[in-house]
Amino acid sequence: MSLLSPEERRTLIALSRLAYANPFLPERIALEREVLEEAFVWTDAAWHRRIDMDGQPPNIDLLTRKVSGLIAKLRRRWLAGERVSDREARLYEDAVLFYLYNRHHPSFNELLHEVDGAGRYPRCEAPFYREFLQDLEHYFGLPPVPSVSSSATFVSLEESVHLFACFYQLRRAFHFIHGNILGGSMSAARFRASVWESIFTRDMRRYQRSLYNRMEDIATLITGPSGTGKELVAQAIGYAPYIPFDPSRLRFVKDYRASYHPLNLAAFSPTLIESELFGHKKGAYTGALEDRLGWFEVCGPHGSVFLDEVGDIDPAIQVKLLRIIQNRTFQRIGDTATYIFEGKLVSATSRDLAADMRAGRFREDLYYRLCSDIIETPSLRDQIRETPEHLHHLILYIAQRVGGEEEYESLAHEAETWIHEHLGDDYPWDGNVRELEQCVRNIMVRQSYRPPSVRAATAREELAAAVVDARLTSDELLRHYFTLVYGETRNYSEAARRLDVDARTVKGHVDHSLLERYGLGAPSG
Repeated sequence: MSLLSPEERRTLIALSRLAYANPFLPERIALEREVLEEAFVWTDAAWHRRIDMDGQPPNIDLLTRKVSGLIAKLRRRWLAGERVSDREARLYEDAVLFYLYNRHHPSFNELLHEVDGAGRYPRCEAPFYREFLQDLEHYFGLPPVPSVSSSATFVSLEESVHLFACFYQLRRAFHFIHGNILGGSMSAARFRASVWESIFTRDMRRYQRSLYNRMEDIATLITGPSGTGKELVAQAIGYAPYIPFDPSRLRFVKDYRASYHPLNLAAFSPTLIESELFGHKKGAYTGALEDRLGWFEVCGPHGSVFLDEVGDIDPAIQVKLLRIIQNRTFQRIGDTATYIFEGKLVSATSRDLAADMRAGRFREDLYYRLCSDIIETPSLRDQIRETPEHLHHLILYIAQRVGGEEEYESLAHEAETWIHEHLGDDYPWDGNVRELEQCVRNIMVRQSYRPPSVRAATAREELAAAVVDARLTSDELLRHYFTLVYGETRNYSEAARRLDVDARTVKGHVDHSLLERYGLGAPSG
């Protein structure tokens, strides 16, 4: 007799796939429904952070309870000597690990937010590892059963330490991806899933088996328009490395918050960039009054260095950066000793690196060392076009951060109303989330927001000169003026409000060739 009934087997196969699935992809929903059947509670396909939802989605608790009952039943059968196949043993193992991860979720969560008496993050101690070991012994410490094939081995003590470290990494990765990348659009969901794959690859089983200590060799390049949250993506990756656990001391070997080292290259001169990255010896240059460790040396194993605006670095530093990626070695400025970079390199740019390479401003060989893994951040415009309510969720979170818990709802309502009435629903948000945040702040302070119009200065001067010189007919004047106002607002509704006409009248007078001539781009819709 088989250990599993056909229905139990179907449930455990779906659960096994769910346990190793990317949690931010819609397939998770289908697998949850397959496991829970009629108990399934409908939820958003895009698993995203929402102000109106406390804690985890309801299906997680339902899944945990169902799996708890199922593995208890299977364990009793196993102990009673029922026949167990290799496949059934593997399904049982996946179900137990799924259950234990969710069972110890609150403890990992406390560790994630733990602070010491001075408010420092965190202390890294995890005494609940003892309880975790007891659970492993309970579910996997089964007496030998002759009917189990020799390949169906369970968790050794060494593997338990590794599992514990993997569980903590999973918790950190989910926490920071879920918290840093907001929005319920499918493009936002795919974006979160892409960051998850950057940490764990597309194959979680392979990662757990062997890749967990090799990801430092994969350089990640984050691309996308300015203001789309590239630094938040880097932070999510930087806060979620695999950090080994020391069972003799009941603590993780490194503070995850001390493992991430960001540097905005655009904010430093080439000399300072080189010193920040590689360090220097005392007397290496004027002002080098003592030895200094650079980020590549401070990083150490299980850490990452984030280079923001990597496309702006000086060609001489590009050569040195290429060398450290190729050989993993570097020297401090003014030093002959060789040091090893043991961490992961994450970089970001809003520049068109392909164009920079064609123009000779960025080394092609460096680019191909940086792009082992590429994440592209979506623009706010594209996300709103796909899911209009995405704007509502973002405004809520921004208002909460800006106005606090007591005021965020009223502030969000004011901001949404003002944006709808004055910018319209098709405003392009060229500055992305960063512009939206400043818009909300402006509305809170002054109950208004003026979009940037720097690009339109030349167009204004050209139109003013044409009017003064009487070079335009009445029809040409309307065409030029309507085009200019639309070009400044990038929105037909707002242009119509300013001109006190119907939006269709604005559309009828906007000249596409004039937009390009004035440097205002093509119409956005």
